[in-house]
Amino acid sequence: MAEIIQRDGTWVFDGDALRLTPGRDRNVSLLRRALGELVVPLGALAGISFEQGKKSGRLRLRLRDGADPLLHASGGRLTEPNDPYQLLVESDRYGVAEYFTDEVRNALLLDKVPSDPADQYLLPGPPVPLSVSAGDGTVSFDGEQIRLEWNWKTEDAKAAAGTRTLAVTDVVAVEWQPAAGLENGHLRFTVRDAATKAPPKYDPNSVELWGFKKDPLMALVAAAVQARLPHPSAAPVDVSPKQLEEPPRDDHDALLRRLRELGELHRTGVLTDEEFTMAKQAVLKRL
Repeated sequence: MAEIIQRDGTWVFDGDALRLTPGRDRNVSLLRRALGELVVPLGALAGISFEQGKKSGRLRLRLRDGADPLLHASGGRLTEPNDPYQLLVESDRYGVAEYFTDEVRNALLLDKVPSDPADQYLLPGPPVPLSVSAGDGTVSFDGEQIRLEWNWKTEDAKAAAGTRTLAVTDVVAVEWQPAAGLENGHLRFTVRDAATKAPPKYDPNSVELWGFKKDPLMALVAAAVQARLPHPSAAPVDVSPKQLEEPPRDDHDALLRRLRELGELHRTGVLTDEEFTMAKQAVLKRL
């Protein structure tokens, strides 16, 4: 067994799995503390590295593509403080970190663990139920349903639709994008037969994020949902341009909702007069 204990966290390797526990230091990120302890099976690893610095070093785990729903949902956009697969190492523990690295590397070689992409999730994703408030709304997920509630900062066009409840079985994709520079971020759910090109600010299936402290926690919601979607190695679900414009022919209520949504998007200036007219006519033909 190999173990390294730091203020940033504790990593333990027993030959079969790594147990990653975030530290209690005030500098440990909110996301890592909320995620809690992770158990990473050896088969989910593609490699490990240790980088030395003048004052501190960093242990890094590299997971196989497709092994972890959190990494897939965040798309490599987690910053270093929020990455649960990195550990800050104080300079007086460099020897321990090097020993830890060698132990994991040797186990990967002995077990002949492949480094190619995984064809199924090897980690379960964040535990549910889960609820996060950030940006212009609150997202709750119980493993079966996603609930989106709006706050006073939500655009009227989106808030007018009221609280949204989405069955995870109707979700075909989830995307988490952090705010960067002057660009806002978002958490967006793409719903079967109801995809949209509307900006997250107006999309009733999206939460807009502005770069505040709790924004990264939305990545946990994205990961919990992603863990219950088909694995990325499965055949992709096609979203046609036609689905971006209108719902299925036999859903009368959905058509009426779509008309209301188009009206709000036109009123707030998201759609031009020409775009609104064309989209409205396309929906009316389905009624």
